[in-house]
Order: sequence, then structure tokens, then C-alpha cells
Amino acid sequence: MTESSTRAQAIAHILWEVKKAEKLCTLSSVAERAGFSAGAKGRSVLTCLKTVKRDWPHLQWWRAVADNGQLEKGSEHAALLVESGFEVEDGDGDFVVVKELETKLMTWEVAEEPVEAEEA
Repeated sequence: MTESSTRAQAIAHILWEVKKAEKLCTLSSVAERAGFSAGAKGRSVLTCLKTVKRDWPHLQWWRAVADNGQLEKGSEHAALLVESGFEVEDGDGDFVVVKELETKLMTWEVAEEPVEAEEA
């Protein structure tokens, strides 16, 4: 399995969690949770999302948005978000922004590292 398909599979699992929670996630949070860097402007994640969109369309790839919530105005991404009940508002130029993004984002509980028992 190639590195990109392994990453796409990891992102697919994360998107399943996000879908079940009916939330959104940022490109950086997905990459961090999957254990790799999002890349410049989220390019690594965007590449993986293309694979997810193709191979697992039921996972709602569009739930992953840019860290600033911007989407290209009139894009399939923006349309799918609106169709699913998320609101967007005009942003700068050719962009719209997810309204109240912070309240829509998935949060994962950080598991504490297990404390090893001290030897007696």
C-alpha cells in the first residue's frame, strides 16, 4: 500500500467519526489526528480527500474544510455543506466562509498517557 493510500485510509476513518458526529473538521486537525503534516495550505490532506471522494463517497469528504473555513464560492464543496444544513456567508473575493465555524468543529478528547506503575 502506498503512503498516500495509507493516509487516505486514515483520513477515511476520521471522516467516519466526523460524519457520525454531524460535525466539520479542519484540514490541519484531520492531518494531526491521522499522524502527518497537512502540508502547505493543506495540500497533503486535499490530495487524500480526492481519493476518499473517489473510493468512499459515503464518508462525506466535504466535511473537511480549510482551517479558516473558506471555500470557493459556487464550488461543489460549498454546495454540499449548504445542502447538509451548514450556513456560509460571503468572504473575501471569490470565497465564502462557514458561519460560526468554531461551533461546528469536531473535537476529540485527548487521551492521557497511561502512567506506568512504579516498581515496589
